[in-house]
Amino acid sequence: MNDHDDRREASQEPDARPSPDAAAAAVGEHPASEGDPVTSVPTSSKWRRHLGRWWGVALAVAFGFAIGRCVPPGGASGDATGEPGAKGRAASDAGSAETVWTCSMHPQIRMSEPGKCPICGMDLIPVASGGGGGTAEDAIVQLSPEARGLAAVRTVPVRRLSAQAELRLLGRVEVDETRLRAVTPWFGGRIDRLRVRETGTRVRRGQVVADVYSPEVYAALLDLSVAARTRAVGGDEAMATATERAAREKLRLLGVDTALVERVAAGEKVPEHVPVRARAGGTVLRRNVEQGDYVEPKTALFDIADLSVVWIQLEAYEDDLPRVRLGANVVFEPEGVETPYSGKVVFIDPVVDPRRRIARVRVEVQNTDGRLRPGMFGRAVVASAQSDDVLVVPRSAVLFTGRRSVAYVERAGEPGTFELRTLRVGPATGDLVPVLAGLGEGERVVAKGAFFLDADLQLRGGRSMMTLPDDRSYAARPRLVVPAAALDALRPVVASYMTAASALARDDLGGAKKALAELAAAVVEVDLPAPQATKDAFARIASELTGHLAMADTAEDLPWVRRAFEMLAEPMVELLTDFGNPTDEKLVVVTCPMAFDAKGARWVQPEGKVENPYFGPKMLRCGNVDAKVAPGERLPPSASRPETPPAAAPVGHHHGG
Repeated sequence: MNDHDDRREASQEPDARPSPDAAAAAVGEHPASEGDPVTSVPTSSKWRRHLGRWWGVALAVAFGFAIGRCVPPGGASGDATGEPGAKGRAASDAGSAETVWTCSMHPQIRMSEPGKCPICGMDLIPVASGGGGGTAEDAIVQLSPEARGLAAVRTVPVRRLSAQAELRLLGRVEVDETRLRAVTPWFGGRIDRLRVRETGTRVRRGQVVADVYSPEVYAALLDLSVAARTRAVGGDEAMATATERAAREKLRLLGVDTALVERVAAGEKVPEHVPVRARAGGTVLRRNVEQGDYVEPKTALFDIADLSVVWIQLEAYEDDLPRVRLGANVVFEPEGVETPYSGKVVFIDPVVDPRRRIARVRVEVQNTDGRLRPGMFGRAVVASAQSDDVLVVPRSAVLFTGRRSVAYVERAGEPGTFELRTLRVGPATGDLVPVLAGLGEGERVVAKGAFFLDADLQLRGGRSMMTLPDDRSYAARPRLVVPAAALDALRPVVASYMTAASALARDDLGGAKKALAELAAAVVEVDLPAPQATKDAFARIASELTGHLAMADTAEDLPWVRRAFEMLAEPMVELLTDFGNPTDEKLVVVTCPMAFDAKGARWVQPEGKVENPYFGPKMLRCGNVDAKVAPGERLPPSASRPETPPAAAPVGHHHGG
């Protein structure tokens, strides 16, 4: 074949992707038929259309990275003259054997042949699994200048600064108990006129709130009036003086106004009704009587509170309490109010709620404008102790997934080469995150574009943030001794958890909250008849469960309940790993890779059809079965913390009804 024939043959091959026959031959199978919907090569229009779904942007950029790595600066592959000769064709043929097919929506799917995604049914797209300027290390991303420009990757140096950590808590506005007053008459009688009839009304100190007919007060005023008239007409001066003195003292003890007493002593007619005045100003929170009621001296007519100063009651989990100190500055942002309020921590509850595992932290806030109303919810930022000379990186540089934090670091002296690094981080300080371990001063971390690097790593089957194990120590530890009675005591815990999962799969908010409340009660009531080491292990799991259940208890909609439920997954899997399956049916650990913006989430359910609690009926069957555990058996530690991404989706993982 001459050069002209070579060029003509090359012109008939618009791209370097292997043909269906070549791909099938590379894996030792027969070529796919033209009408085969599973093994036929997807047309570019199909996969380009599916690539536009949510996750399409990041994965399209990641696919561009692969192209940027594989295409040399000169453009098309070939020899030095730019023409695709035999040498270039041989390289293409060799590369076809390494072609891997993946799903643009589920990059954990890795197939050796074209076809459909077993999760969502989308056409698979090709991506080279080796060569092309990549690296053999599974946590390294290497970009050409073109690919780096496409992703707009920006790096910043790790700095050492003085930082003050911030703790974010939920809070509720409550009345300052020291400013709560009850309007109570000092005498009994009948309320003939109620001058304040609505709750929420603001009253001034000394304002008349009711007119009361009191026989006792009326009799004392008559005695005073008679004594005054007796003195005026020249009667027994000693008797009149003694009577007046006794009447005045009695009226003083009954709390009658001094001005009224003086008017009666001056000869004014004795009134039938006595005014009851508010002895403190504030807002009427509660009205306890009706007009015409008979009251006694101890009867509270109104409950009044001075709302110029209010309390913000924050809820702090056990592991947050060491970071809260008296006098700490707090910024409170109530819902529906644009202006934040500042205050200080004045009290930390010495007792932790045994069910919700929280302690209340009281903050005193000035409310001169009256916009903070008791019962309002909001978010508070508590300033923790200041740390001197700590390494910090921008918040955008750290990728958080549950208990794990990772960042991409550019290798020194190797521009365009980035490695995934697991970090230990402290509480965030505004836009900065302190790094306790994993980085060194002066190293450059990716502050923009880290998500695209991670997507590229996923496409190549590397150890991305989605596939690294949680940052928890699961080193070998002694096997717990779990008697049959102890395992049986855990049955209500697992049963309530699965009831909640089933309710969420049906979008049943009320049923889910009820089941989670039962789960919280079941955890508290567990009393294991087991050795102390076993009890201590469960106490640690119980503390984590109840802490997350407190969030579910305050959640008012499905997204927040599902977020709280997701946090229960790892403690439940740990329970099945350390203690075993206490139920009478086989259980499975299921993962949905699309949950929570494709970060992925797990749950435990009975074996059978997947019922996704994170999407409900919308994507009820979305889920990979990671592990199974029979009744009375324990999950293996490797199943509870997968170390590597799956090579392909397990059977039974799909979307739809």
